Amino acid sequence: MIYFTNFDDQRVYRHLLGQQPVPITSSRDLRYADLVVMPGGQRVLAVREDHRIAGAEAVNSLVMLDVDGAGEGTIVAGGSDFYASPAVCPAGARVAWVAWNHPNMPWDGTELWVADLEPDGTLLHPRQVAGGPNESILQPQWAPDGVLHFLSDRTGWWNLYRVKDQDVEALCLREAEFGKPPWRFGNSTYAFESANRIICTYSEQGSATLARLHTDTGRLETMQAPHTELEGIRSECGRLVYLGGSPRLHRELVLMRLVSGHVEILRRSASWTVDEASLSVPEPIAFPTENGLTAHALFYPPKNGACHAPAGDRPPLLVISHGGPTGAADTTLAPAIQFWTSRGLAVVDVNYGGSTGYGRAYRERLKGQWGVVDVDDCVSAARDLVRRGDVDADRVAIRGRSAGGYTTLSALTFRACFKAGASYYGISDLETLATDTHKFESRYLDWLVGPYPECADRYKARSPINFVDRLSSPMIFFQGMDDQVVPPNQARRMVDAMREKGLPVAYVAFDGEGHGFRMAATIKRALESELYFFGRVFGFTPADELAPVEIVNLETD
Repeated sequence: MIYFTNFDDQRVYRHLLGQQPVPITSSRDLRYADLVVMPGGQRVLAVREDHRIAGAEAVNSLVMLDVDGAGEGTIVAGGSDFYASPAVCPAGARVAWVAWNHPNMPWDGTELWVADLEPDGTLLHPRQVAGGPNESILQPQWAPDGVLHFLSDRTGWWNLYRVKDQDVEALCLREAEFGKPPWRFGNSTYAFESANRIICTYSEQGSATLARLHTDTGRLETMQAPHTELEGIRSECGRLVYLGGSPRLHRELVLMRLVSGHVEILRRSASWTVDEASLSVPEPIAFPTENGLTAHALFYPPKNGACHAPAGDRPPLLVISHGGPTGAADTTLAPAIQFWTSRGLAVVDVNYGGSTGYGRAYRERLKGQWGVVDVDDCVSAARDLVRRGDVDADRVAIRGRSAGGYTTLSALTFRACFKAGASYYGISDLETLATDTHKFESRYLDWLVGPYPECADRYKARSPINFVDRLSSPMIFFQGMDDQVVPPNQARRMVDAMREKGLPVAYVAFDGEGHGFRMAATIKRALESELYFFGRVFGFTPADELAPVEIVNLETD
């Protein structure tokens, strides 16, 4: 039996292969996630988000659903702003879950709760066993012998712990991240091979490793796997399934036999390959940045087996500021990056302060400093590569999407490092973002910038839209006309200001696209337009046959 949530009507369905799915919930105003089938198969435990009161913030809770009904579910835990990761012990006697409250995000501070499970599906004696406002608890799971395990960053790194004899015990303390920020439900970076062996992945310096942790001794044994990015780990009956990727491999679904180590690829996200002679493999770099600190990035040199640069010529550099902003650049083969490196541009994908993968202290560099630290680190990455002699100082550009677009716009508005830029539905007005967003991120800006409206002056001071007079470099803007997060008028205001100032500017809008482009034709057109734009601005002629883009105020020969 399969249970799933249908996006179109937000209802939960029961599906027996060969039959039509049957709904077991009744309203699209009640949304469900993190489904767990209870022992016996008669109930499903789920996180529910209640949107029935118009104009009010949604109410989250844990609910028990009857698989033979079509109701709302019975609330078994409530009162916190958020819930995630319900887990039932093998004997069916206890349930664990994670909860947290505004203004925290789940990578800031969460609580681990446990309750006794009654035969009728009610939960008794709920008790908090770990966590708090300054400790992030992730991924509670029960070992086959009924011992509760979880991830905690109480030492500054997401490491594995267990609750044994009512005491919390560290399993393997290491300056490495065994978890990832839960931007979505269902994250899994470890699974049980047996009661005393865990298959896990951990990240150090931007690259992940697959390992077997012997919980009785704390020994961490590296396992051979062809991947440097791993997640979605599940294990059962001597088999391991996970999602993996690497600089040479697209994201793929992998089945590994744990005894033999044999790896079988079940599904690939793409079938095409890159000739090794034209494949740019990232170099992890660390570089000095503001306040005497060190920041991190992945550097991709240009590479094309069919072409060679003139002797002594240094390539243009494209700096990427990732989204999130509590996200991270990873090492999985990225077609959009290879697009640039195969055409003679170098790329640096910056894991600025605030990115995950480098510990809690690194994440917290961005606390109250969004629009400052991220911009400083992008500037520092570019300057370091210029200093090394890898790129041309006169042809350095920056690009980013959404939150990365905000970093891009801020860098071009408040710094003088970059000679051009590309903003994909970039945030230019922080006040608009603070007053109109969904529940999960509704207090995120409190942490990134400061409480609003108490810190309204700070929001104004860091909004590029208020300082368009400071722009001095050519820019191209890409915008979805159906974007509800960053309305098109934000981009248009900046474009109009650049026009009036006499700066080269291009604006490419797409009907039917929202916040994040989805259609293949849109993605292709945007990349080719961006390449055309940089070619015109930096004075090189791409080999591709590209449709021209109107660039206002650009002098022609």
